[in-house]
Amino acid sequence: MELTFYGADCVRLAAKKAQIVVDDNLKALGLKTVTKPADISLRTSKLLPEHPEAAFRAETPGEYEISGVVIHGIAARAHMDEEGQKTAVIYTVEADDTKVVILGHIYPELSEEQLEQIGMADVAIVPVGGMGYTLDGAGALNVIKQIEPKIVVPTHYSDKAIRYEVPQAELSEAVKNLGMETSETVPKYKIKPSELNDTTKLVVLERQ
Repeated sequence: MELTFYGADCVRLAAKKAQIVVDDNLKALGLKTVTKPADISLRTSKLLPEHPEAAFRAETPGEYEISGVVIHGIAARAHMDEEGQKTAVIYTVEADDTKVVILGHIYPELSEEQLEQIGMADVAIVPVGGMGYTLDGAGALNVIKQIEPKIVVPTHYSDKAIRYEVPQAELSEAVKNLGMETSETVPKYKIKPSELNDTTKLVVLERQ
């Protein structure tokens, strides 16, 4: 599986038999949509703008299997939800012997039930921009420690090209709060399960 980052929370997961695009609300943020009609579109919150045109769209908890990709949506408290609310969705995506967890704008504490549903994850895609809107570096680190992924990919941080509703922290500040050193910065990241080990690495994807 290969990961490509387009800004904000928008990431493309390219599997052998399907293309999955997460949170393509780029048009509302001043960029161009990247979803294609044949793609699978996932949305981590109904508060985000509507999905672009796609072959399959999901925005609620549940289990889905499309074109050899297994998707599990898990109800979660959003970062700005009151206690007891669950307006966000965490997704796990499994394909090509790889499991990716997509966290979205969640509250930085997961329950045992949620952790059980997430299970072992190779890659965690985690927003880090903070400012009361989403996870900051410290909150992201708390969730990462709970999930223990092998690779962490940060998203939703300050970018001059993006018109965020709430200004976001710089990536350098978020990474400092994460307490992790960047292992590599790349345009795209190809996940190779055989090369993953028990040491969690931080991989920064350049916005395309």
